[in-house]
Amino acid sequence: MPRKKQPSHTSTPSSITLALSEQRLRADALDKEHQWLLKQIKKKRTELQNFVEQMRSVATQIFHRIAPEFQKVTEIDREIHALFNEILTTRKLGQKTKQDILALYRSLQFSGLISAKPIEEETDPELDQLFEPEEQENNFYQNSTSSDRQSHNHLEQQTTKTEESRKIRQTFLRLAEIFHPDKVTDSESQMRHTEIMKELNRAYQENDLAKLLEIEKQHLAGEDIDSFSEDDLTRQCQILEQQNFVLKKQYENLKQELRLAKNTPEGALVSEYRQATKLGINPLEQMLAQTEKEIEFMVEIRNFVKDFRDKKMTIVYNSSISSDHG
Repeated sequence: MPRKKQPSHTSTPSSITLALSEQRLRADALDKEHQWLLKQIKKKRTELQNFVEQMRSVATQIFHRIAPEFQKVTEIDREIHALFNEILTTRKLGQKTKQDILALYRSLQFSGLISAKPIEEETDPELDQLFEPEEQENNFYQNSTSSDRQSHNHLEQQTTKTEESRKIRQTFLRLAEIFHPDKVTDSESQMRHTEIMKELNRAYQENDLAKLLEIEKQHLAGEDIDSFSEDDLTRQCQILEQQNFVLKKQYENLKQELRLAKNTPEGALVSEYRQATKLGINPLEQMLAQTEKEIEFMVEIRNFVKDFRDKKMTIVYNSSISSDHG
């Protein structure tokens, strides 16, 4: 009597169903993460664009209202420097008097009352030579160590960027193959595809994977994941993992760009502008009043230095200025 053939347990319907179920759950989770990242990137991109637009708007308002006053400040500042230069180069001064004038000149610069400019002074060449070799050796060591770290970090960054660029390029080429105008025959569809290709090219030039995927979602119907085979699900999971990796980097970069924008002087100005407006304060009027006070004070300094140049003022030993009516 022949033996009965034992059934194989390697690929039963239940094991296939279980594998498909696990792959679908994984694909669903990746797709949810994918959609969340797209949503957050779009939100953060809009936030960044709005903040940059606010910076431009505030800067434009300030330029039109405050620029003439700033020009006055610049002109008076230039006059003060010219006066000090004239005094130090044309007046015959004693060593102590010259040192007092230089001390006053530095003090005005260090305090921010006038702009900072380098003051040429005599240096001791022997003293410079004494410290130069050690400084050069330390600088060489520091520069070498810093250069090694920078090279290593640069290599890592370049490798990551190359991988990201490759994935973005793959997505672009896949969509360009679908939406190329030559793929359709009627004029209306060609015009539509031409506009889509413009969007694709712009997104590709900006390395914006999220935008490429948004265009794909907008113009193509999504596939039904429930109809995927196990191989299809595996491929879909791999694609989603790769895209999510790039999208995470893009999201972090957008957050970093926004942080950097807010930390610039222009960004800080926008924040102060918002806070002042909430308190019912007109920040432009406040800045204008402050600048006018600054101009008045600088005019006093200019007149003070001018009187000294014209020998109406003298600098005494304790570096204070007194009126000379004689």
